[in-house]
Amino acid sequence: MGHLDHATFGWLTPVLSYAMASIGAALGLCCTVRALDATGTSRRNWLITAASALGTGIWTMHFVAMLGFGVTGTEIHYNVLLTFVSLLVAMAVVGAGVFAVGYGRDRGRALALGGLTTGLGVASMHYLGMAALRLHGDVRYDPVLVGLSVVIAVVAATAALWAGLNIKSPLAVAAASLVMGGAVTSMHYTGMLAVSVRVTPSEAALPGATTMQFIFPVAVGLGSYLFLTSAFVALSPTKGEREASVSAQRPVDGVAS
Repeated sequence: MGHLDHATFGWLTPVLSYAMASIGAALGLCCTVRALDATGTSRRNWLITAASALGTGIWTMHFVAMLGFGVTGTEIHYNVLLTFVSLLVAMAVVGAGVFAVGYGRDRGRALALGGLTTGLGVASMHYLGMAALRLHGDVRYDPVLVGLSVVIAVVAATAALWAGLNIKSPLAVAAASLVMGGAVTSMHYTGMLAVSVRVTPSEAALPGATTMQFIFPVAVGLGSYLFLTSAFVALSPTKGEREASVSAQRPVDGVAS
């Protein structure tokens, strides 16, 4: 068996991955709150932004954490196509869960369906990302820990969507985001504890790309997207701010007429 190291750079990758998960959760929750206060195309656009933020945050968290993953006796490469598919799956399935909550008439049923769908999307992204691993050896999983990681993902997603439906204050959203980030990161490392690798030494070149050739630049790009989206959401007025602005302008308009 090869020795697995989940933090070859020390605490750097776990802390950064938690930060990415929390930022993605914060954006997703903020956009979901905005969506529930909007109608028509505005609601749809906010939900799309929420799905992309959550999906991107979760995917970036996973692969930032994987930057610190190493196995003694073998290099690690990634299949580029499968890695991109895992990103698309994350955004698509998380999007389905977010839209279920955004347009569901029965809040309880929408929350259950949205939480289950989003949680399974998180788990699918994780294990598709793991399927993209290329190394000299065989990767095996402990089914009990795999099942536990899926349960954590579903519970975390349901809690996040519940927060989006019920929490409005910025401070509460921030607290919920930190909890969600911790839950998603816990899901990742629980899934990683399920992994064992039987190394088969070989001089053959591994297919795919190394983390620094592919994962690192993509993670940096998506991280930049999250920060830019954060700025956009922060600068966009809320429904209450728009109504206050309109009310403040009415007396001026009356005097001008």
